[in-house]
Amino acid sequence: MTRLGRWSAGRGPLYLLLAGRIRRLIDDGELQPGTPLPPDRTLAAALAVGRTTVVSAYDLLAQEGKIVRRQGSGTKVAPAALRPERPADSANPLFMHLLEPLDKIVQLTCAAPNVMPAAVTEAYAKALSVEVTDDIGYHPLGYYELRAALADRFTARGLPTKPGQILVTTGAQQALALLARLFVAPGDRVVVETPTYPGALEAFRESTADFVPVPVGDADGLVRAMRARPAAVYVIPTHHNPTGSVMSTLTRQRLAAEAAELGVRLIEDEVLADLSFTDEAPLPVAAHGPAVTIGSLSKVVWGGLRIGWVRASESVIMQLARLKAVHDLGSNYIGQVAAVSLVSSLDALRADRVSALYAQHAQLCASLREHLPSWEFTPAAGGQSLWVRLPHGDAVSFAQLALRHGVAVLPGGSLDASGASKEFLRIPFLEPADVLAGAVVSLASAWREYNPGVPGDSLTTLVV
Repeated sequence: MTRLGRWSAGRGPLYLLLAGRIRRLIDDGELQPGTPLPPDRTLAAALAVGRTTVVSAYDLLAQEGKIVRRQGSGTKVAPAALRPERPADSANPLFMHLLEPLDKIVQLTCAAPNVMPAAVTEAYAKALSVEVTDDIGYHPLGYYELRAALADRFTARGLPTKPGQILVTTGAQQALALLARLFVAPGDRVVVETPTYPGALEAFRESTADFVPVPVGDADGLVRAMRARPAAVYVIPTHHNPTGSVMSTLTRQRLAAEAAELGVRLIEDEVLADLSFTDEAPLPVAAHGPAVTIGSLSKVVWGGLRIGWVRASESVIMQLARLKAVHDLGSNYIGQVAAVSLVSSLDALRADRVSALYAQHAQLCASLREHLPSWEFTPAAGGQSLWVRLPHGDAVSFAQLALRHGVAVLPGGSLDASGASKEFLRIPFLEPADVLAGAVVSLASAWREYNPGVPGDSLTTLVV
């Protein structure tokens, strides 16, 4: 996890900014008394700053009594430095982008549309004209007409579905959180692809899952992991986040058959399935056997709608609905009424969205080839982002330097439960073409300045 976050994005000398972030981590309890801190040179290399910046920050914190520095013993958080009962920051940089938005920074971290289509305004206007009588608006399962519309859409895709098999959630993230709560007990094993969507990792971590990482595309590895009967298996079969890969129909059939035979909970994330540049998306895994399917309007329409769903057996849906009732009694009623119109016109909305993404994808690829030819990536067949390998160095330390050049990027390590992918960046192509082109120019400037160090294991305390 990137605990230091965007420490260098404020105003003032870098050593003061660094000291301020470490001070907050200590005060919030993220760094406990006695925790060793990285050596001066090691932290400087990881953050792409001079050693004097780290030395000055440490000296200031030592004067304040926050840390203790002793020759031969290194640097540690002071025994009495902790202030209790303070809420901790979200550990994942994906969520830090949402919690700590910054002005004048091109955000290439959270991959979601940043423009609300006119269709949303029209759908809400139509929804507000609906007269509601004899209905308090609390529907833990979701607004019935929306559940029926989603069921019809699944059926039209070749996966027969009843409204009773649909639960409407406050975005796909809530769907993941509810599934993790239902399926995973503390210490249970959860099979995940590496890398994968970081929001899923955080949801399973909340249930204190023990991850079993399997490389993306390793069907044999997934099957072997399933045969150990984990509590759940989470996959992104279509336009995988972040690699963009698409799971073959044969592999989908194989996983569904194994899930049926072993009684393993198989969760497929279809949030990006509609964003194909070429053919229609393959059938969901659930069309071949028992699987729980997650979907959302966040990527095709707009994330601010907070409309997601789970498709599963009716028994699982009722268990999830009981959990959701405790959490929020049901998602926003008017938003769900509006979503009925949006689902009915989703094919047209999808066409517009994919057309824009295709042009932005072309711009990002062209700019990377022109300005950063040593960076490796495979053009996407859909989805929203590229998975880019740096030729050397560490993505966390480069991301710190990129931020000082006005671009926020997501290091690959935060998407990988195995601790690998440290040489990768996830770069979405959601901004307008001119913004993407300018962002790549800034990244190229940061890359020319970058002087990769060789981080040590102790860096995990603060950086990774």
